[in-house]
Amino acid sequence: MFSYLKKLSIKRGAWALLFVSSLILELTALYFQHGMGLDPCVMCIYERVALLGVLISSLIAIIAPRFATLRWIALAIGLFSATKGLLLAIQHTDYQLNPAPWNQCSPFVEFPETLPLDQWFPSIFSPTGDCSAINWQLFGLSMPQWLIIVFSIYLIILILVTLSQFKKINVAGNNRELFR
Repeated sequence: MFSYLKKLSIKRGAWALLFVSSLILELTALYFQHGMGLDPCVMCIYERVALLGVLISSLIAIIAPRFATLRWIALAIGLFSATKGLLLAIQHTDYQLNPAPWNQCSPFVEFPETLPLDQWFPSIFSPTGDCSAINWQLFGLSMPQWLIIVFSIYLIILILVTLSQFKKINVAGNNRELFR
């Protein structure tokens, strides 16, 4: 299995699939916000940024997937983003399932001063919703519950691909080992 995953990781197709899936999820979030009029909360914005991290990691790998340094950078960013997104989605779900005055998110996003996304792109990164409100469900699961599933899948795949990087494989048509 690890040999197969390593071979996939040095091709653009697998990274393109990661890019397309995360892009579709980002566009879906924007549709929910602008098309359906669902106001994003602070946690929604943070989860959106985590998903953007997965998208960026796939773009980095698409540049040159055979170049080990870029592949490792992409995996590091992807692992961090998927882990952070999963933790945010779990916390967001807790806000929804256990609403209380002491269990609420901040009404304001806290981006670094050097990267004020809410000021640069307010129509995308400015929160106006309530973290404990459940405005949408599919099959009985709210958005952050679906994001737990999505980020878990991303995290599992990225962990397996990362572990596969330690596997030596023979490049097709070549007798040299690929361990970069």
